[in-house]
Amino acid sequence: MIGNRTTHRTADGVRVPGTWRHAFICNGGSYFLTDLFIYADGLVDCWELVTLDEFEKKLHSGWVATSLPDGGRASAHALASWTFGEPRTWLTPELLLAEVRDTIDELNGRPDSTGRCLAAVDVFMGDRTEDNRAAARAAYLAIPETVRRYALGDMDRKDHPLQVLVAGPGGRAPDWPEEPVTQEAYDEAIAYFEERSRWIAEAPSRVPADGAADSFAPAVKVYHSYPRRALEHPGKQALRNDYPAAITLDEVTYPSVAHAYWARSVAAPEARSAVAAAETGAKARTLAAAAPRREGWEPARTAVMARLLRAKFEQHPELAAILLATGDATVIYDDADSGFWGDNGGRGRNWTGRLLELVRSDLLARQARIE
Repeated sequence: MIGNRTTHRTADGVRVPGTWRHAFICNGGSYFLTDLFIYADGLVDCWELVTLDEFEKKLHSGWVATSLPDGGRASAHALASWTFGEPRTWLTPELLLAEVRDTIDELNGRPDSTGRCLAAVDVFMGDRTEDNRAAARAAYLAIPETVRRYALGDMDRKDHPLQVLVAGPGGRAPDWPEEPVTQEAYDEAIAYFEERSRWIAEAPSRVPADGAADSFAPAVKVYHSYPRRALEHPGKQALRNDYPAAITLDEVTYPSVAHAYWARSVAAPEARSAVAAAETGAKARTLAAAAPRREGWEPARTAVMARLLRAKFEQHPELAAILLATGDATVIYDDADSGFWGDNGGRGRNWTGRLLELVRSDLLARQARIE
């Protein structure tokens, strides 16, 4: 299960989501506790990036270890080292491989083995034939043993109703085959799943009171460029900070947001004037970089940029229309000069993109007269 353990890698400029889990690598007879990284494209990093087929071979060869010998030497790199004493493990190569396959399905938004089992249960509940029960039982047994108890998400009853259901009256549940399932226990399981179906049917109507959590529009990327003149139809280029759109703040006019930002960043008044008069936003940055910064600038810079962006789109309605046309899309701002202001292939913080979304929300609030 992914939980909150989310990560990613960048491949050909594309962000590939992933997650990780602990594992032991056996190298040269010693065991190393490490992180096993699993990615949505089916690659697994176990000290090297491998395909799922290659990972299976590493499992069966013992490189990725699922059995630990008594007396084996182990290390957590620079943290600690120890010797195994009566070690116990729950995984086999087959179980770990099945869990990894489930994780890849989950990363891609596909039903994993648990999802496929619950879908088979739904089919059985709709048409209670023995063939459908057999299919549900097979799907249940396909869930890795280590995660079956979590299949229903019920921390009190675990997977007990599921085992009873797929066994049927007189059948044998996988975890207690010595006693047949009674009719009473089976009827309780049927009632459990009927109630569960009713609850799930009602769940879609439970939406957040103030709207959906996700955007409906595809992400918008503002590519890095150096615009030198205003255009009749600038498109997304108008969203760049160095786009030539003069703004006036505190009775001072700047050729662009970039000019204003860099001018306000420097300490000396004469340096500010020189930066504000630079030929382009890029040159304004170069001049500012050579001058001392204002005291307290770094923690305040996002507030300064927010004010400058508000001024730009308030003073240029035609540019505000371009920003508003992005709907509620995530704005990805590319900035080769800054990993703070730009997204930069998923490695940056994308603060300009985030502030553009904030200003867009401000504009929409004014349109709707919401304060």
